[in-house]
Amino acid sequence: MAPSAQKVSIALPSVSVMDRYIFLELLLPFLFGMGLFTSLALSIGTLFDLVRRVTESGLPLTIAVKILFLKMPAFIVLAFPMSMLLASLMAYSRLSSDSEVIALRSIGVSIYRLVVPAVLFSLMVTGIAFIFNDQVTPAANYEALVTLEKAVNQDRPPTQQFNIIYPEYGKVRLPDGNEQTVLTRLFYAEEFNGETMKGLTILDRTQSGVNQVLTARSANWNIAQNTWDFYDGTVYLIAPDGSYRNIVRFRHQQLALPRAPLDLANQDRKDGEMSIAQAKRYLEMLRLSGDEKKIRKLEVRIQAKYALPFVCFVFGLVGASIGIRPQNTSKATSFGICVGLIFSYYLLSFLCESMGIWGVLSPFMAAWLPNLLGLGAGGLLLIQSASLR
Repeated sequence: MAPSAQKVSIALPSVSVMDRYIFLELLLPFLFGMGLFTSLALSIGTLFDLVRRVTESGLPLTIAVKILFLKMPAFIVLAFPMSMLLASLMAYSRLSSDSEVIALRSIGVSIYRLVVPAVLFSLMVTGIAFIFNDQVTPAANYEALVTLEKAVNQDRPPTQQFNIIYPEYGKVRLPDGNEQTVLTRLFYAEEFNGETMKGLTILDRTQSGVNQVLTARSANWNIAQNTWDFYDGTVYLIAPDGSYRNIVRFRHQQLALPRAPLDLANQDRKDGEMSIAQAKRYLEMLRLSGDEKKIRKLEVRIQAKYALPFVCFVFGLVGASIGIRPQNTSKATSFGICVGLIFSYYLLSFLCESMGIWGVLSPFMAAWLPNLLGLGAGGLLLIQSASLR
């Protein structure tokens, strides 16, 4: 008779009664903070302007309500970290004031174990905030702007760009069999006014044995033909040894060149209207222009898109570390501490981003330095709180 198979059970960590209790203590003030901070920010940032447009500019009420809802995700993202700070402060301050922290410590629960629910809760909020900030908010902001422009019959001002540079690269096989990346085409335009490229010079090395240099006074993208229309220009055919082979002048010439230079010059979305993936694609094109200030600014904004949701984790740790200290703190005091910490953090964040744009700090440090300092402060406060009991 075959021996009976033994069942192997793996004990998974379960959520304790204490964890559920603290989670509930965090959830209620967190939801209160979300409603409070979102409504305040939405009223100050958007509602008053929409009311003015409805009364003075005749903006339809239905459109105003639609724009209000489309603007809401941007303020929800800002409310996540503030609500997390308020929740952790109020929850742990109440536990400390009612001597529940002392009771839990008397049965062997450490301070570090007590803040685990706040850390896990803040990590969950961080994930939700990241999805909102990257996927929901940019699309909603862009849709809100387009909706408002259509409602007031106002188009965006023409895009004005200078010194548009777009290189193309290709692979060539060397005699030894290896591949090497080389420049195949270089597109340069002095100016773009939103519709027309002006002062163009194009170096074309896509044909073996001959290089072409095209100069033109202006060019437009032909949507129907999916080509470029060049006007008043000259094409120079140059042999590899540098000698001229032919010169062709034209009044109008159509060429099947990539649309990418137009996309680079005609980028109409601001960084708040782009997801991380869209911002990275635009950054690749922007690097070709050589505008260092714009490049640094976008690099800082991309890093900020990563860093902003993690403020929830920082505020959760800081709030729990302050709230768990021996004290008798009221809800009003917790709210006042919350406002002070929020103001200090965002002031520091603004200063760091400014230094990043001006090149004083790297884009990574400009976006993440406030978070790193907040984590350090939260850790020190937690260690001090553990040593006080």
